[in-house]
Amino acid sequence: MTFVSRREMLAGGAALAAASGLPCVAPSRAAAPLAGKQAPGFYRYKVGDFEVSVISDGAVQFPIEGFVTNASPDQVKAALTSAFRSTDGLTVPFTPIVVNTGSKLILIDTGLGDAAVERTKGSAGQFTANLTAAGLDRKDIDAVVISHFHVDHVDGLLTADDKPAFPNAEILVPAAELTYWMDDGEMSRAPKGRIEGLFRNTRRIIGALGGRVTPFEAGKEVAPGLTAVATPGHSVGHTSFVLSSGARSVFVQGDVAHIPVLFVENPGWHAAIDQDPVMAEATRRRIYDMLVADKLPVQGFHYPFPALAHIERATNGYREILVPWSTSI
Repeated sequence: MTFVSRREMLAGGAALAAASGLPCVAPSRAAAPLAGKQAPGFYRYKVGDFEVSVISDGAVQFPIEGFVTNASPDQVKAALTSAFRSTDGLTVPFTPIVVNTGSKLILIDTGLGDAAVERTKGSAGQFTANLTAAGLDRKDIDAVVISHFHVDHVDGLLTADDKPAFPNAEILVPAAELTYWMDDGEMSRAPKGRIEGLFRNTRRIIGALGGRVTPFEAGKEVAPGLTAVATPGHSVGHTSFVLSSGARSVFVQGDVAHIPVLFVENPGWHAAIDQDPVMAEATRRRIYDMLVADKLPVQGFHYPFPALAHIERATNGYREILVPWSTSI
């Protein structure tokens, strides 16, 4: 077999053009300015008779140092490098979903909220704009279902001026989360810093909603086709969901596993944002064993957009296989 180098191929092409009398075409010039921004972030797929709209809230970059508490920064950077990710920082996406059951619109988690647009210089807080681009409106949402009370999942319950963002929706929250974050005794024992701030933030949001939230228990159907699953560790009452219609189901995991190239492929790694990292690891392994055994796809809040994947076993734990983008629903 004869191999032709790139230089020989280009030289041969030029010679062919000269011999044939074909004109040499000068390089074209860009006729329009660079767009400088991404397309609206939404994507749709079906689960049985339900239509799921994945709505991006954008992303925020975090320092690598300290993000994983039981692995060194060099180990984290090696994992990112092997996945062809930048090691300048850790990019964390935020991905709520809207489920159209045919009779109701159900939002699962909310993103960082409108106020984050200015705070992050537009990199996050994109949910409302992308929801509109997807042809949906906040006032048409019938129910908002919350997985846990961390800011990237609940701050979007309010507008930038602290008004209810979903005026016609019932707000459904895990009973264990509500009990914990509204307990004055727990708040008095909270360590200073992030956890103390989460207590204050939760109370700010519940107050702005006038206390109008509906608690639900794990193991129960929260909305048509949506069953709550207790997945504690990341937070005290962290809850995931199984969305089912007809013969199809998808596991909506919240923060059972954060960035997949770190915490799916290394399930023993502990995230600094896990409230009980040992319990979070046990939950992660239990849930991901189930996903593998049941061949159940997972919708990951912090997975790469559009954040839908299959899971298989790997040497050190698991491996996520992102579902290919489809041009049809």
